[in-house]
Amino acid sequence: MRADSGAAKGQVSESDWHRALSKYEQPNLRRAVWQLLDTVVPYLTLWVLMVLTVHHGFPYWITLALAVVAAGLLVRIFIFFHDCCHGSFFPSRRANRILGYVSGILTFTPYEDWRRAHAGHHATSGDLDRRGTGDVWTLTVREYLAAPKLKRLAYRLVRNRFVMFGLAPACLSLILQRIPHRMAGKRECYSVIFTDLAIAAIIGVASVTIGVRTYLMIQLPIMLIAGTIGVWLFYVQHHYEGVYWARHQDWDPMRAALEGSSYYKLPGMLQWVTGNIGLHHIHHLRPRIPNYNLQQCYDDMPVMQAVEPLTIRRSLKSLRMNLWDEKEHKLVSFRSMRTRPAPRKFPW
Repeated sequence: MRADSGAAKGQVSESDWHRALSKYEQPNLRRAVWQLLDTVVPYLTLWVLMVLTVHHGFPYWITLALAVVAAGLLVRIFIFFHDCCHGSFFPSRRANRILGYVSGILTFTPYEDWRRAHAGHHATSGDLDRRGTGDVWTLTVREYLAAPKLKRLAYRLVRNRFVMFGLAPACLSLILQRIPHRMAGKRECYSVIFTDLAIAAIIGVASVTIGVRTYLMIQLPIMLIAGTIGVWLFYVQHHYEGVYWARHQDWDPMRAALEGSSYYKLPGMLQWVTGNIGLHHIHHLRPRIPNYNLQQCYDDMPVMQAVEPLTIRRSLKSLRMNLWDEKEHKLVSFRSMRTRPAPRKFPW
């Protein structure tokens, strides 16, 4: 998929990359504040409108239609949260942490705990020997064929489209993120507790003002729609035709960034909603570039434009890519397993 990126990488050293990209890493307070205003204000306004539609007995489909728009804005708020986790949204480290906690409450995501897991994702993305940290469960063909039936069933269940993009987002935001990750430190655990208490407080206030029923009729569809969008974006950014994966001894972090992270080319409005996160190859190359500088970086650097874009139509093929074939160096489908014999098991 990225025939030109390897050649480009060979022409410059890693230090050259860092120098060329460093100017895009500078946060801009004015642009950051404007992003908050053009996103959070409409989000809260939509929330008020949805409360009115419920209390005045409007058809629920009107509330749901507003929830779709609000969910898009919540996805954008999550991108701000994501930037804060990289320390890139504001120039101030303290401001990033404060906004990280606040936006984490809005998105039901604990700041410190998610930041730690996401850092692990950046450090191991595309490394077959370090899977399992902030990524989507992925087995190789050999691992799948050698696995017991129960594990195969569990894997196929997780990879089911309804589960991955329906049940999984709800389970992740409403249940799993209410609990600290494995090996979480004291700070990460405190962030989970703080976020959970803040959410509980909001529900408590809602119960004595608009009512719990109204709150759930509004918040649940917003969370489920936004969660599905978020899981899809995360999935397609690292699961697509031509993606790079390698064993640790052969793993190249620059190739993992440029060839293991997609350039998901979206229409203008969707790119705005998703905070330029489709330019994921740039983000993985330099995670400290704020979302509002990613497009400029892409426009200024021809080598970034050499990466073949992943269109929405092509991205749908990713739904059939479930296993990594180490021999062919590509993702393959479950259907392709029908013609493959199970690996031989020796008595010794």
